[in-house]
Order: sequence, then structure tokens, then C-alpha cells
Amino acid sequence: MLSVGLNQCVYLWSACNSQVIKLCDLANDSDSVTSVQWTDKGDFLAVGTNKGITQIWAVHANKMVHEMPGHSSRIGCLAWNGYIICSGSRDRVIIQRDVRAPPGYSERRLTSHRQEVCGLKWSPDKQYLASGGNDNQLLVWSLRRPEPCQTYTEHNAAVKALAWSPHHHGLLVSGGGTADRCLRFLNTLTGQPMQCIDTGSQVCNVAWSKHSPELVSTHGYSYNQVVIWKYPSLQPVTKLAGHQTRVLYLAMSPDGESIVTGAGDETLRFWHVFCKSGVPKTARSRLNLIQSLR
Repeated sequence: MLSVGLNQCVYLWSACNSQVIKLCDLANDSDSVTSVQWTDKGDFLAVGTNKGITQIWAVHANKMVHEMPGHSSRIGCLAWNGYIICSGSRDRVIIQRDVRAPPGYSERRLTSHRQEVCGLKWSPDKQYLASGGNDNQLLVWSLRRPEPCQTYTEHNAAVKALAWSPHHHGLLVSGGGTADRCLRFLNTLTGQPMQCIDTGSQVCNVAWSKHSPELVSTHGYSYNQVVIWKYPSLQPVTKLAGHQTRVLYLAMSPDGESIVTGAGDETLRFWHVFCKSGVPKTARSRLNLIQSLR
């Protein structure tokens, strides 16, 4: 199941039958959808809004089970850790909540970013949270501390793209915006920067393959493409073209073999890029399909 936020609505698309249903509509609240994020099990969907509200939806019941205000501006990123939901906002604050607790009882506010929080990712062991900001900072937080345990300032632009390696404990990759264009690899166990590669364009998203030492990045100005990289050589395996504008959104299928990308050209594109044998796929869409939302 794929969730898509479009203006005031959240839509769900089934990969089994290509059916589309509308989960929610915020038009009556004069609000709009700014972020969505599934739990690992896929039973709940978090929805962040322009007014700074986090909604939790039980998808199979088609019912909102929690509505949590707290931010004073839009929520641009969300990240689940079990029953804990973290939201990052233009108000520069990260709010961490346990959805099982009464409102306000388990809330923790992380306030070290100086500009909008635009990226959030939990480590595979769920002990550390990486956050990227429009202040060019990359921060790493411990689950048990209110202050960042590591601060990285090597990027020269906003840090939206973040991904923890599923193959190497403590390895984190981050991508910078238009003035930076770099993928930077960090050993968070030692706090030391590792490799860095200039991709030639704005890095919008990055994700590791679940099955092989590879990663995929999506880009904005000026190439608007999707790139598959080998690690640790950082040699590009293939470059996927097709989007006409910045590839702002990236999600990976549960089996780790396919990705979907979304761009400002109002299209979603589905690509089969990884396989369980570790051999990368060629630069073509498995479904040979472009889904347009207009």
C-alpha cells in the first residue's frame, strides 16, 4: 500500500489491484497535508499538516485515532520508532510522542535546530535519531537524551536526505541541497566523517538497498534524476531519467526491490532497481508505468 499526500487529501494506492481510495480530506479544517509516514507494520499512518498537527490513522478501519497539535508551523517530516512518532517542523522543533500515552504525558521537545527541520530517520536498532535541518546541520540524538549526542556541520546547504545503513552498524549517509550537492558518509560510532562525493545536483532523498551494498539517491536542480550507487566505491551503477522537475519524494517497497519516486511534475514513477540476489536492475521501470496525480 502506497500513501500519497496531495493538497488537502491523503490517498492510498494498492499495488495488488491499482485501486485508489481517499483516506482523509482536511479541506473542512482549512488545512493541507505536508508529510505522511507508515509504521513498520503498516497498520498506522501518521499525517503531518500545514498547521502543525499530527494525525494518526488506523488504515484498515479508515479511522483517525489520534490528533496531536503542538507545532506552530508545517510538519515536513515524520519518523516512527515502534509506538513513538517524531515530527519535525518549520518551527525548528522536533516533537517525540508515544501514541499509547495520554496527551502530553510522554511528549519530548528537541530544540537544537536553528531553522526548519526537514529530515528525520531512526537507526536500524531504534536507539538513535538523525535529524537534518535547513540550518545545514545534521544532528544525532539518543533515545534517552534531550540534547544531541553528535553534531555535524560539513554540509553547505539544507540536509533533507538521510539514511542509516542496514549492513554496517552506525553508518549514516546524508545529502545536501543545491549549494552543497554532496553525499556524505559518517561513522556515528566514532563521530568521524568518512567519504564524500559531489553528485553534481541537489540531493533530495537517499535510501540503502536492503539486500546489497548499494544505495539510491534522487536529485533536483539541475539533473532531476535517480542514481544507483555501489558502496563503498561510490561508482554510479545507473542513472534513471524521466522526471521533468525535482525528484522530491522517494519510498521503497517492503520487499526492498522497488522504489517509487514523486516530483513537482505531478507524476509518480515506479522503478525495479534492486533484487535479493544483489544484482542491480537496469534503468527501466518494472511496471513500465507512470501514475499521474493532477
